[in-house]
Amino acid sequence: MSGPRGSRSSVRVRRRAAFALALAAGPVAQGCVWYPRPNTTPSTDPAVYVVGWTQTGVASWYGEPFHGRRAAAGGVYDMDAMTAAHQTIPFGTRIRVDNRDNGRSVELVVNDRGPFVRGRILDVSRAGAQELGMIGPGTARVRITIVESANAVSARGGCVLIQVASYGERASAEAKRREVEQAGFEAAIEPFEEVYRVVAGPFADEAAARRAAEGLGGFLRRC
Repeated sequence: MSGPRGSRSSVRVRRRAAFALALAAGPVAQGCVWYPRPNTTPSTDPAVYVVGWTQTGVASWYGEPFHGRRAAAGGVYDMDAMTAAHQTIPFGTRIRVDNRDNGRSVELVVNDRGPFVRGRILDVSRAGAQELGMIGPGTARVRITIVESANAVSARGGCVLIQVASYGERASAEAKRREVEQAGFEAAIEPFEEVYRVVAGPFADEAAARRAAEGLGGFLRRC
């Protein structure tokens, strides 16, 4: 009797092992919900986002009640400005957004963080959504392409700075400086009278500095 029982036991072990391998290989049943994945895995390293970097996925747009509130880059969100929110692209990066549903395109500056809805890669301003023809649908299949990298425009030896913010306490200025650096810019603190100024740069090209200032919410100063 021990022989047949041993054989049946071996068969059960082999079946369990085969089932475990099948689970590891992939889904074994239908009915799973799949979310669209971008063709490029977002990175938190600013050096990744060079000119030509692309990502595809679903975009949405946002207006009220965010209009007039503080954007993640530090400025005030204006839904009528040509801006966008991405989870990881550095602030000040200029992107081209192609609507793959209707062929329309627009260039926007990243100045906010989002979207935070699973399966979406970009939130555009109302103005951007109008250009893309996605006000009515609310979402669209898009391709993001970086046309000007925030990293590339920052260069030592330049003659233009962006004054991002001023604080009465150095600790607040230090926190802002770190935020600007995490966005991919050189940053420093300038003590001035009774305040601490946070500046980004220097920039070698004034036009590029102006575009970066749109994302950072600051203004230009000569070095």
